[in-house]
Amino acid sequence: MKKTLFVLLAVILAALQSCNPKGTEYHLYYLGGQSNMDGYGYVSQLPSELTGEYEGIMIYHGNPVGDNTTIDGRGLWTTLCPGHGAGFASDGTANTYSDRFGVELTFAGRMKELFPDEKIAIVKYSRGGTSIDTAAAGGAGAWLPTYTGGNGINQYDHFLATVEGALSVGDIDGDGKTDRLIPSGILWMQGESDANNDYATSVYKENLATLIDSIRKAFSTPGMPVAIGRISDSHNDTDSLVWTFGDAVREAQARFVAEDGNAALVTSTDNYGYSDKWHYDSEGYIDLGREFAEAIAGLRRR
Repeated sequence: MKKTLFVLLAVILAALQSCNPKGTEYHLYYLGGQSNMDGYGYVSQLPSELTGEYEGIMIYHGNPVGDNTTIDGRGLWTTLCPGHGAGFASDGTANTYSDRFGVELTFAGRMKELFPDEKIAIVKYSRGGTSIDTAAAGGAGAWLPTYTGGNGINQYDHFLATVEGALSVGDIDGDGKTDRLIPSGILWMQGESDANNDYATSVYKENLATLIDSIRKAFSTPGMPVAIGRISDSHNDTDSLVWTFGDAVREAQARFVAEDGNAALVTSTDNYGYSDKWHYDSEGYIDLGREFAEAIAGLRRR
C-alpha cells in the first residue's frame, strides 16, 4: 500500500511541476507532528493583524484520525485563515474550524515577508499525542513508516493520503488554471510522547531520520529542507518533569540535525509560556511560526 502511494505521489507531483505555465507557482510546505503542531493558541487572543484570510496563501489540512482506522486524508484547498488548530476537522467537502491556531499563520506571514515574490501553499497533517515509535503510541497513534501492527495503518498512512489528496488537485486556488507546486520545506514539531517511553527515546534519532527521509520521498524531494522544533518542558508535574526522558529526545533531535545536512533546529521553544502543562500559550505559537520561517529561509538560502 505505502509503495503504491509513493509511486502515485511521484507521478502526480511530476505532472504538477510540468503543468500549464499560465497557472500559479506555489512553494509548498508540509507541517506535521503532534499537539504542539496542531496548535493550542486561542484565536480570540490573536492580534488584529493576524485575523482574517491570508490572501495568496493556500492550505490543505488533512482530517486527523487514529491508527488502525480507514485511511483518511480528507481535506480541501482553501485560503489560510485562523482555526487550523486543535479541534479542526474536514470531511473533504467542508472544513470545521476550531477556536485554536498553530504555527501556520505566522509561518506563512513571515515567509511572505522573506520571499515577497512567492506564493505559498501549506499541507498540514498532525495529530495530538502521537509518537514516532509504536512503543509510545498509546491510543493516539504512531508515525513510523514501517508499522505492521493492527491493520497496518498508522499516522504515516494518513499523512500519505493527505498528500495524495492535496496533490491530486491541479487548480488549488480555483482560478481555472493548473497550478505548479514546488516542495520547499518541512516543519516538524513532535517528540514529547516518545520522551515518556524509555525505548522510544533510545531509538528516537534513528526513527526521526527514517521518518523525515520518507516524508521527503513522498514529495519526491530528497533534499527538502526540514526545521525541527525542539521539545521543551513546562516543569509543571509532580516530579517537575512532564517528559521523563525529554533531555534525551532533545539531544536526539540535535544529533539528527547535525548529521542531516539540510536541517535546522528551532530552539526558541525553551522560552515560551504554557497554557497548560503540555502546550505553549498563544504568544508562543505566534513566535514559533516566525522562528520556523527563519529556519526554513536560512536552509533555502544556503
